[in-house]
Amino acid sequence: MRMMLLGLLASLGLTACETIQGAGRDVQDAGQAIETAVES
Repeated sequence: MRMMLLGLLASLGLTACETIQGAGRDVQDAGQAIETAVES
């Protein structure tokens, strides 16, 4: 039971890291789009 709970917590932690990375990429892409629009 402990190992299953530990595995679940570990997978949730990894999923949270991926979600935060994805959000960071989205913000970066939006910033680049704004920068490109301003330069045009």
